Amino acid sequence: MSPALLRINRETTFGQALHGVLDSRAATLSGVILLLLVLAAVLAPWLAPQNPYDLASITILDGRLPPGSVGVYNDTYWLGTDAQGRDMLSAMMYGLRTSLSVGVLSGLFAMIVGTVMGLVAAYFGGRIDTLIMRLVDLMLGFPTILVALMMLAILGQGVDKVILALVVVQWAYFARAVRATAVVERRKEYMEAALCLGLSHRRALFSQLLPNCIPPVIVIAMIQTANAIAAEATLSFLGIGLPVTEPSLGLLIANGYQQMLAGLYWISVFPGVLLLSVVFTLNIVGDRVREALNPRLQK
Repeated sequence: MSPALLRINRETTFGQALHGVLDSRAATLSGVILLLLVLAAVLAPWLAPQNPYDLASITILDGRLPPGSVGVYNDTYWLGTDAQGRDMLSAMMYGLRTSLSVGVLSGLFAMIVGTVMGLVAAYFGGRIDTLIMRLVDLMLGFPTILVALMMLAILGQGVDKVILALVVVQWAYFARAVRATAVVERRKEYMEAALCLGLSHRRALFSQLLPNCIPPVIVIAMIQTANAIAAEATLSFLGIGLPVTEPSLGLLIANGYQQMLAGLYWISVFPGVLLLSVVFTLNIVGDRVREALNPRLQK
């Protein structure tokens, strides 16, 4: 561990989370792998050997080549090609870029909506609390994929449609966790002092109550981002998520699963392994952060 990391204050939420991850070899390794995958996705236009969605750079004669093959123009395809002749390594990098974007954006918007709803429910209580929590119970009572399927059947395909559908099915998780924490914080003396000083509801909510509800929000955000990535891949695999013109890990898996019995395993297996790696590392890091930020789980 570098001296810079050692100097991070353990008393802050970020410091506790970071040291919690670094104290676990599995979480540290998962964090490094996750960071490398994120960098590969962000830098895909510059690192990928080919733009798999540029028709001018694709050679149909190179279709269905196994890993390590050399194409007609002496291009080496380390992970093989699909039926259209697209380099699988490049397609996976671009697909990961889209899947991460959808997962992060949907998680971010769901976090904002759910956090605000949870704070409002705990702060005002009464009928407002009852109304919001019954809505949360209603949302959590239906399977995530079922709700997303119903919304996309109405809205149609598209990145923005998928993000909206995932926000609708995810915000309730944030609202319930934030409300549970905020109810406890609402009864503490610092909140009573803030109200006695005449602070507005907005300032009391966001400057006093919100900072003390951050730890559960961070944990749920990481886990829900992983769930959103998996949900987007499922929806795209079923053909109702992203359109075929948008790169996605789910679409890449769907493109090759029917050809696996013909021996063309790499078209689906490699994107599937990449998707599993992203979801697995996010969950490992998120679980370790949860343990670090929850004193009851610390040994």
